[in-house]
Amino acid sequence: QVQLRESGGGSVQAGGSLRLSCAASGFAVTSACMGWFRQAPGKEREALARIDKSDNRPGYADSIKDRFTISRDNDENSLYLQMNSLKPGDTAMYYCAADFRPKCHTIQIPFLTYQGQGTQVTVSS
Repeated sequence: QVQLRESGGGSVQAGGSLRLSCAASGFAVTSACMGWFRQAPGKEREALARIDKSDNRPGYADSIKDRFTISRDNDENSLYLQMNSLKPGDTAMYYCAADFRPKCHTIQIPFLTYQGQGTQVTVSS
């Protein structure tokens, strides 16, 4: 059974950092397209970063490109999102997502098949 469990969210002041983790079970993270997206109240889901199956070159949204870093640990079977220089506008629920379809690299992150329950990030000014 595929499961994704996010952790690491919390409340920080602007300029601070957080590291989100996504523990995967039921599959190997190297076998899936994986990524992070977020959703703030009243706003649409926003794709943030991704790593696809065998391609270790991550992709980032312009809004977070120089502040967030996505990584994958094959031994821990987990996905991470290091978030630096956080801003109040980064406040949202953050989700991990995964997909195994052959062309999952063409699918936008919020539409990947499997998603976790999310972890809340709150940034105060």
